[in-house]
Amino acid sequence: MATFLWFIVIFSVVVISHEFGHFLVAKSAGIGVKEFYVGFGPTLFHFKKGGTEFKWNLLPLGGACIFEGMDEFEVPGEAGTAADTAANTAPAGTAPESAGKTSPRGKSFLDASVWARFATVIAGPVFNMILGFIIAFVMVNMIAVRDPVATQILPGSAAESAGLKDGDRIISMNGERIRLYDDIVLYTVLHEGEEIFLVYERDGELGNTALTPLYSEEYGRYMLGISNSDFIELKGLDFFRYTWYEMRYNLKMTWGSLGMLVRGKIGREDVAGPVGVAVNVVGETYEQTKAYGWQTVLVNMLNIALMLTVNLGILNLLPVPALDGGRLLFVLIEMVRGKPVPREKEAMIHFIGTMLLLVLVVFIFFNDLRNIFWK
Repeated sequence: MATFLWFIVIFSVVVISHEFGHFLVAKSAGIGVKEFYVGFGPTLFHFKKGGTEFKWNLLPLGGACIFEGMDEFEVPGEAGTAADTAANTAPAGTAPESAGKTSPRGKSFLDASVWARFATVIAGPVFNMILGFIIAFVMVNMIAVRDPVATQILPGSAAESAGLKDGDRIISMNGERIRLYDDIVLYTVLHEGEEIFLVYERDGELGNTALTPLYSEEYGRYMLGISNSDFIELKGLDFFRYTWYEMRYNLKMTWGSLGMLVRGKIGREDVAGPVGVAVNVVGETYEQTKAYGWQTVLVNMLNIALMLTVNLGILNLLPVPALDGGRLLFVLIEMVRGKPVPREKEAMIHFIGTMLLLVLVVFIFFNDLRNIFWK
């Protein structure tokens, strides 16, 4: 039960932040909003305010912000999750009969200026990033941040062979600046088995060396052989700086994981949808941390929420038809051309994209079940 409640809270907060971004900017631009809902399936409760109907549905796996001027098959403000994409089978192009008219709620989305539409669509991912920054700030104030310092060099490791010593601070790896100890781990995961040109600081002086991480059967990944127990005492503006470092880490992790997926470095068992997140991520994290008290559970759940909101923001910006990024692409084309792409062509492209996303949703759903019950 506790796992289910945590899952509902995390997914709901992430989805609401995304949709609220669409909603707030649309209303500011005078665009009418017909519906704002969270979840799919039977409606648990709803109310109407300012001409907009707000709904809370049974399954909190996505949501939508439906703008004025879109026909009943069209939802331009998708929440961005796989389940949300499945529900919003909405080509975003064909102008309905109501186009050119203004309802009491506001003007049609299609009649709004190109900049208003651009701002409305991009607001969802932007609000996901804002939520991420807030979560990261809370986390930094609750946890001890680890410095990228080698408090111990493990015997027989790549780090030992390269001449690193206890107390060395890692400055950069192949030119990429290292701010957190977790950055070191992430780099070795995303660049598995690659040679690393490493810059370090020892006794106030910079040094450099080259090494290739060794594969660990115990941990199932490539490792430098550095352990860390050096925590930073943050003061004043340090909290904001390290909040950005946490955000930067999650951005790199999301983008790097997408790259590994495209290159075939991530297998089927590593891909998870809402069901997999609920059971394997939220559920397992809760069971492993509940013995350490509510604060430990909260920090770990915040970390999951941070990961999900950053993922949702970045995935929605991909130039894929039917996602925010796909819609933004058409708006940008309109800005360059000085006129919109013919609505029927845009609608067809988004429709095809939606159908492909539906296939992906079904695959991810059954993949989650397979990973849960037959792994």
